[in-house]
Amino acid sequence: MKIFQIFAFTLFLMAASISFAQSKKEPWTDSQIMEPSELAWEINNPTRALPLIISIGPSATIKGSVDAGAASEKANIAKLKGILKNEKKTREIVIFCGCCPFDKCPNIRPAFAVLNKMGFKNQKVLGLQKNIKVNWIDMKYPVN
Repeated sequence: MKIFQIFAFTLFLMAASISFAQSKKEPWTDSQIMEPSELAWEINNPTRALPLIISIGPSATIKGSVDAGAASEKANIAKLKGILKNEKKTREIVIFCGCCPFDKCPNIRPAFAVLNKMGFKNQKVLGLQKNIKVNWIDMKYPVN
């Protein structure tokens, strides 16, 4: 009987930890995810003021983007802060990585958290669901 109780309790703890891990809150809202087609339209529209587009991954592939480096590295978080320090808090900012599937990316969450902490009000994360090649380059969207 005691072994059954221990087994049941262990199963309960495992289920609770899985449930907790799946309910992890992202630092952005759904409305702060920009579709790649929307950003491509903005870049290609000469009457539109461009957002500040920041690569927080391996390279600044998107046309007009600035390279801050992988945000999973502390030195690159400092570089990101330097890029942002003189920007108005209302400036439209789009960050992207594209190194891997969006939900597994080690760079977008720390970078977005920096934007939130610095008090920006119009920041978005580019919704590259698979990677920069599939969701941007293969779509023939503008590149540097």
